[in-house]
Amino acid sequence: MVWPCFSSAETGKMAKIDGKMDGAKYRTILEENLMESAKDLRLGQRFVFQQDNDPKHKAKSTMEWFTNKYIQVLEWPSQSPNLKPIENLWKERKTAVHKCSPSNLTELELFCKEEWAKISVSRCAKLIETYRKRLTAVIAAKGGTTKY
Repeated sequence: MVWPCFSSAETGKMAKIDGKMDGAKYRTILEENLMESAKDLRLGQRFVFQQDNDPKHKAKSTMEWFTNKYIQVLEWPSQSPNLKPIENLWKERKTAVHKCSPSNLTELELFCKEEWAKISVSRCAKLIETYRKRLTAVIAAKGGTTKY
């Protein structure tokens, strides 16, 4: 398992996750990767972080971590369609990594990082640029199918 991030400017860090993910491990990943990625991506001090409603993401201690770091987290409705832009990138990268046919975990990690680094700035920018349009389409379809 990996934790990647991106902005409209480019891809950020990708961190390998060893073992089972829980709230404490998630906060460690954020502590070790989020702020450095925000700096590398030139997001400044005021950016909005997007995550879903996974219990480890919404745990009281995790939300306190965001508050203590002055990080704004996008509100995410429960039982909403998975419209996080990173899912689009992730699906594409999974397909590309699968084609590489890694034979062990070390190769898998290497291929994942290589593929993540290949994502173009224009692809990142387009996903962010079209986000509002995709959300509007889902709302108009009352959560049903859209062309996105």
